[in-house]
Amino acid sequence: MRKLFTLLYILVAVTTLSAKDFIVVIDAGHGGKDPGAISGCKKIYEKNVTLKVALAVGEEIKKNHPEVKVLYTRDKDVFVGLNDRAHMANKANADLFISIHTNAAKSRTAKGAETYTLGIEEARTERSLEIAKRENGVILLEDNHERTYANFNPNSPESYIIFEYMQSEHVKESIHIAQYVQENLCSDAQRLDRGVRQAGFLVLNATSMPSILVELGYISNAEEAKYLASATGQKKMSHCISEAFDKYYADLKKSSNANTVTAARPTTSTTAAQTTSTEEDKPIFKIQFLSTSKKLEQGDKAFKGLNPVAYYTDNGMYKYTYGNTTDYNEIVRLKRKVNENFKDAFIVAFVKGERIETQQAIALFKKNNP
Repeated sequence: MRKLFTLLYILVAVTTLSAKDFIVVIDAGHGGKDPGAISGCKKIYEKNVTLKVALAVGEEIKKNHPEVKVLYTRDKDVFVGLNDRAHMANKANADLFISIHTNAAKSRTAKGAETYTLGIEEARTERSLEIAKRENGVILLEDNHERTYANFNPNSPESYIIFEYMQSEHVKESIHIAQYVQENLCSDAQRLDRGVRQAGFLVLNATSMPSILVELGYISNAEEAKYLASATGQKKMSHCISEAFDKYYADLKKSSNANTVTAARPTTSTTAAQTTSTEEDKPIFKIQFLSTSKKLEQGDKAFKGLNPVAYYTDNGMYKYTYGNTTDYNEIVRLKRKVNENFKDAFIVAFVKGERIETQQAIALFKKNNP
């Protein structure tokens, strides 16, 4: 792609469970002029199912956790752009984003639930791509979508290349709650298990916190559509999601022990290696591969042969990086090597020693290297 859409929402807050209210944003997919998927016979609209389930999830969370602040991207039948949904969550400094949808397929026999995090699957890219195309297609209903998403074409496989090497810093947390949601939908709501998956969803890509997208079931399947539209089905599915939140939230409280839960943007302390650049105004790309509570020396066995490494500090944690280049294409190639031993490693970027959002850095690189 000659251009990279820039969804730049820099979240400057962070914190501990005791320092501020935990904020969860519930996103009811589609709405208003965008009906989403539609069942064939009884005209069941995805936008109506997702809204009812989303509101019910929020109410259960508020009931079980009065200290948790619940926000909705929409609480009625209105159209909200993908960009705006993410912006709401980022502006609120949310700690979790849950987007709720129903699926559809050409095959009327397709059924089951699946829960997504951001990314591109290696083995089943085609299937994930088709779902991402459908969910991202809503941008075509937005005014000035070419400018807003920098000519991103939701129907072009080439547009999705940008997701292949983008890995959210919150991938572990996202998968954590995604697994809880999927387990509940399959055991309690007795949905066919289609797994926890990855796909290039724009709405997840633009958020700056752990984020998941839930596909409750296939509205294109007559039997499943009936369940999705029923009060019984909606109550059961909303309970599955809220209960998954209960588990995830409990885990956070245990692991945090009133310490940092998430850090969307760190206050950095850098080594000399991090500030070295031939052109200071250009972003420097690195691969972050390890975080520890204590400082490690060069050559430590925990680095698995990577040398030299640098680090920055974030809320008492030492975060180690490998590589140091202003060339984004070079860091992408280097990431493949690092992922052989550190599968969760991801790209980070710095300008003049200060950590910036990776998407922002990529946009700057693309601007300077058309």
